[in-house]
Amino acid sequence: MKAIAIVLLALLAACAPAQRRPAPVEDRRPPERIFVPPADAAAPEGFYVVKKGDTLYSIALEHGHDYRELAQWNSLDDPTRINAGQMLRVAPSPQPQAQLKEPAIVVGQSRAGSRIESRAIASPVLESKPAPVLPSSLPREEPKLEAGPLQFTWPVKGKVVAGFAEPRQKGIDIAGKTGEAVTASAGGRVTYVGSGIPGLGKLIVIKHDQGFITVYAHNRDILVKEQQTVSRGQKIAELGEKLHFQIRKGAAAVDPLLYLPRS
Repeated sequence: MKAIAIVLLALLAACAPAQRRPAPVEDRRPPERIFVPPADAAAPEGFYVVKKGDTLYSIALEHGHDYRELAQWNSLDDPTRINAGQMLRVAPSPQPQAQLKEPAIVVGQSRAGSRIESRAIASPVLESKPAPVLPSSLPREEPKLEAGPLQFTWPVKGKVVAGFAEPRQKGIDIAGKTGEAVTASAGGRVTYVGSGIPGLGKLIVIKHDQGFITVYAHNRDILVKEQQTVSRGQKIAELGEKLHFQIRKGAAAVDPLLYLPRS
């Protein structure tokens, strides 16, 4: 009997329906593509892509701006914290050329006596003020004459030991006695003092009128502060082994010997 029971159980197991397994699901969707800009992609006009070794101070100098302006345009709380690959604005954003008039509010009264207030949609009209009418008896104002070219003086007495050679050498090197006075080549405002630009040591940057900037590098001691106004010939530093001196017209470095008086 036991053998017959075993045979019956085997037959029942064979007749039982097989357990179904779900068919495998194949994902035929195309893989997502992540766009990575090429390393040499050009930045849009007015922007700059930070490279390894850049500082906000060096970027500002290369584009003829105060580093505070770059920090403001890019909402940077800490000027020392920028990263390679980061895109920075290096020119002010364009300002709207005109303001639109506020839409007029029309106030009326319905037949039932309730107050009705509606805002009329006006077409964009540029605000303009009528030109003032001057009496013919008033004297005619003479046009103002533009200031002449900015006059530069030698920042230190010494021999030029390295000349201007753009792009490798953006200024001249002047040898002199250590500790000798370094003076402002023209009057202006000190926009940077420090050692934040690699290869230039203790550095002073002065912004002048007519878009000029002067750079005084490799100083032994610095005697001025940022935002200080200096006059031409004023002592601003003490010379190290030599002075590296640059004159820039906006973002372009120019040969200082074309602007300095012949000694």
